[in-house]
Amino acid sequence: MSGAPSRVYVARLAGLPVYDPNGDQVGKVRDVVVMLRHDTQPPRVLGLVLEVYTTTRRRIFLPMTRVTSVDAGHVTTTGLVNMRRFEQRPTEVLVLGELLDKTVTIRETGTSAVVFDAAMEQWRTRDWVLSKVAVTESAKRFRRRGQTHVLDWSEVTGFAVIEEGQGATHLLAAFETMKPADLAAVLHELSSKRRSEIAGALDDGRLADVLEELPEDDQVEILASLDTERAADVLEEMSPDDAADLIAELPSDTAERLLTLMEPDEAEDVRRLLTYSERTAGGLMTSEPVILAADATVADALAHVRNADLSPALAAMIYVCRPPLETPTGRFIGVGHIQRLLREPPSALVSGVLDTDLDGLRADDSLQAVSKYLATYNLVAAPVVDEEGRLLGAVTVDDVLDHLLPEDWREQSLGEEGAR
Repeated sequence: MSGAPSRVYVARLAGLPVYDPNGDQVGKVRDVVVMLRHDTQPPRVLGLVLEVYTTTRRRIFLPMTRVTSVDAGHVTTTGLVNMRRFEQRPTEVLVLGELLDKTVTIRETGTSAVVFDAAMEQWRTRDWVLSKVAVTESAKRFRRRGQTHVLDWSEVTGFAVIEEGQGATHLLAAFETMKPADLAAVLHELSSKRRSEIAGALDDGRLADVLEELPEDDQVEILASLDTERAADVLEEMSPDDAADLIAELPSDTAERLLTLMEPDEAEDVRRLLTYSERTAGGLMTSEPVILAADATVADALAHVRNADLSPALAAMIYVCRPPLETPTGRFIGVGHIQRLLREPPSALVSGVLDTDLDGLRADDSLQAVSKYLATYNLVAAPVVDEEGRLLGAVTVDDVLDHLLPEDWREQSLGEEGAR
């Protein structure tokens, strides 16, 4: 191992790029795999879990024997990488996924503590071991916060104990900057118990974003692990179309209970979407596109599409309607393409630069018809209107692709081929 620091803290490895000898990026570090021992000897570090991108997102195993250096900002490999999907063996433990936030006992004092990091280092034998554990003691009576220590592995016990209600604060801190799709990939690979614990630690908005990126089975499992009121709150944070898709997978009595607990306006949108067949424009659409009145200015339109919560496809177009501006709206007038609006003075009215030639989709149009419509007019989103010309919502290309791809495409993108 050349150029490697004597000690590497695992939480700092999360998300680091991994390069081959030519300087090409292979992937990113997502976790460290170790094997626990029955005595006080430090666990042997077997390798790293990398996330790589081929035609799909995949998590693979990189043995430590293939790691040539670990620097402050990246990891370098020998260039020989097995692209088969990582599957955790019963004897293996994921440091970030399973050891962070675990409650352990300091042998000398018998004090309980929570793990917030661990350090690995290379011995003279060239083997890597998990040598140090960084912990925070449980708060004493008159202390707001417990003391922190970096201890030898042998000074701590309790890692082999299955802990109910293990937290996730420090794991989430390590993955704080991850995009929802990447965090979804991490959750998908963990045990059901650990998924539920992490879901419990996420705030409602972040959990909603992650749920939208998970396969349906994982979505249902996580939602079932939440108390009913919180589950309803998380559904409110999801896009109405995604919330409707998830609710449609639940038993009817559970679905009705959740809808009853949701805010009436949010529940009404979801109920309306549930009336449409899944593979139609109505079943694909979101009921919350960017809708403006005819007297709105270009500056108003640009301010609305700057909303970070909008997907790129939804932010590409605004929909101008007569009041009311909540779906179903008053008469639909036309759409404003953001690319066109960027070329106009901010004070100009959007009504003067609208595309009024697009006949909107109908709610019962098939998935094939929606696909042809988007392809014909080179659009990433399209309006859906009713027989009276009112805007019901908008279909975006990402939702169309979601239904054109195989049903298990999310699981494939999270990695599914083979085992090492």
